Amino acid sequence: MPQNDRAPALTQPITRFSFTGAPEEGARECAVEIPVNIVYAPVPYAVMMATPQDLEDFALGFSVSEGVIDGPADIRSIVVEEAEQGLRVVVTLASEKLQRHLARTRNLAGRTGCGLCGVDDLCALPVARGPDHGPGHLKLSSVRRALHLLDERQTLNRRVRALHGAAWADHSGELHLMREDVGRHNALDKLIGALLGQGVDPGSGFIVITSRCSYEMVEKAAVFGARALVAVSAPTTLAIARAKANAMTLLALARNDGALCFTDPSFVIDDLQAQGARIA
Repeated sequence: MPQNDRAPALTQPITRFSFTGAPEEGARECAVEIPVNIVYAPVPYAVMMATPQDLEDFALGFSVSEGVIDGPADIRSIVVEEAEQGLRVVVTLASEKLQRHLARTRNLAGRTGCGLCGVDDLCALPVARGPDHGPGHLKLSSVRRALHLLDERQTLNRRVRALHGAAWADHSGELHLMREDVGRHNALDKLIGALLGQGVDPGSGFIVITSRCSYEMVEKAAVFGARALVAVSAPTTLAIARAKANAMTLLALARNDGALCFTDPSFVIDDLQAQGARIA
């Protein structure tokens, strides 16, 4: 079955209770959450709770952001298989990458809200290679446009209201790619996989995420090479430190009325000043 033929949402029966009237039977769509086993043939690596959509993008983005591979050329094939309790994504690596991977030790139990489960030593925390670029410039008009389009383009979440989104915007704020998942890390990995698969230049735009901005979200974006990251929710202190270390412009708590810049503000272009807009 092709990966995107698997339903990302299913209709469930509900009883709607009102404080002013009688209960009513009804139905609503709910996001599908399913165990997805990432296997670097022949060795299982991680079980992630994910939305069964865009799983090839997920496998590619996850493999890059986890440091298993350096890029799409290191993968020979990706096959999505049915498994007894979920899905299995079998990733066949180039021989030298498989040998490198097998030399690492890790036991990852994935959750929708966790991106570092199974790291058993602080030295094993994933850290992006040093940047070969400076921070990206962000125009406030572009950020505002991207935020305006975000909910509109998150088509599945508009139905189920239970999914995180990660999007790629060009310098004008137009959204070109959107990926969704019950897990915020999964959504970003799916986006990174799609960007890599399409050969998108990391300098041609910025990433927008609907979730909080934690350390690993910044690292994943940095591994891709993103120059700028915009988050709807708040960042952590370590996320801010890693954004600075990775020469990434970081805007967070980005809402309709403004955003907070947690890195060098000189890289934010306030081209809305004439309209009375400002960074909050």
